Amino acid sequence: MSVRPWRDIDRRQSRMIMVGNVPVGGDAPIAVQSMTNTDTADAKATLEQIERITEAGADIVRVSCPNEASTAAMKEICQHSPIPVVADIHFHYKRGIEAAEAGAACLRINPGNIGSADRVREVISAARNNGCSIRIGVNGGSLEKHLLEKYGEPCPEAMVESALDHARILQDYDFHEYKISVKASDVFLTMAAYHALADATDAPLHLGVTEAGGTRIGTVKSSIGLGSLLWAGIGDTIRVSLSAEPEEEVKVGFDILKSLGLRHRGVNVISCPSCARQGFDVIRTVEKLEARLAHISTPMSLSVIGCVVNGPGEAKETDLGFTGGGAQAGMVYLGGVPAYKLKNEEMVDRLVELCEQKASEIEAAKTAEMQAAE
Repeated sequence: MSVRPWRDIDRRQSRMIMVGNVPVGGDAPIAVQSMTNTDTADAKATLEQIERITEAGADIVRVSCPNEASTAAMKEICQHSPIPVVADIHFHYKRGIEAAEAGAACLRINPGNIGSADRVREVISAARNNGCSIRIGVNGGSLEKHLLEKYGEPCPEAMVESALDHARILQDYDFHEYKISVKASDVFLTMAAYHALADATDAPLHLGVTEAGGTRIGTVKSSIGLGSLLWAGIGDTIRVSLSAEPEEEVKVGFDILKSLGLRHRGVNVISCPSCARQGFDVIRTVEKLEARLAHISTPMSLSVIGCVVNGPGEAKETDLGFTGGGAQAGMVYLGGVPAYKLKNEEMVDRLVELCEQKASEIEAAKTAEMQAAE
């Protein structure tokens, strides 16, 4: 394959920190996270949701800790969670101390509502003593009063000043295991704030367009905001904020990273929008395939194109492919090469089978390579 410099993304060089066993920043893969929406005090329900979030591929999960009952449950949650847990702390600094002592891998604190510098210092001490990292989480909707008075409204300058002021407190106490986010619901405000922050610090950055909305509009806004920042090389972790189940956030997050070639997980289905030339019902076929291929985490590509106008060309660039033809049949492509014709009615079952076979082959090759290296 020819070199494609227009595809290259030069990632911003940030320092690396650890969130539990997950490296964040540096040359580590961009981490995907989501947040539970269960009652944290219900450890069983929260852990069940974390399992679903993990199955969707998340690297990190955030759990809100609004009261003592929630931090009391954190010990069980952190102990049994398959991925590192970030404790989300607002308004009461003691919840941060309790969460750190309960085993949280990271504490997310909001400068706008955590309290005085003295209280922040107590949280820092608890984080240091318990091996926690910290996320400084600035939100355009909850900036400190003095910054709103200074700037008149939420703006990139106010958000970055808030973040850097808070980072300075951590640095003054020789605490450097922190990442920063400067989220807003406005896409332009979010992007401008992150660009300014990226120039001002080497701390790893957690990206998100906060309160982005429901699945459709939230996905669009997040794709524009996060996609533009990631394309500029900015970002070390991401969270897609949707009014939807947390697993959907993870899926969209990976789709954004996948589209930019930054991470690959599961089957990347390349399909046409369909038209009168289609040799089969493309829309329904892709719906079935996406549902039946969701269990595959091994990266691979599958093209499903309705006719021969673009089908053969797309199939040459994918691991597996199917191009619609006439007489209720189409062509299967393996490794970009036409292999055999297949009836439309057999297509879904056969493509799922081929993808599962491909996944097994890839994983077996990985295992053999690792064994050979040992």
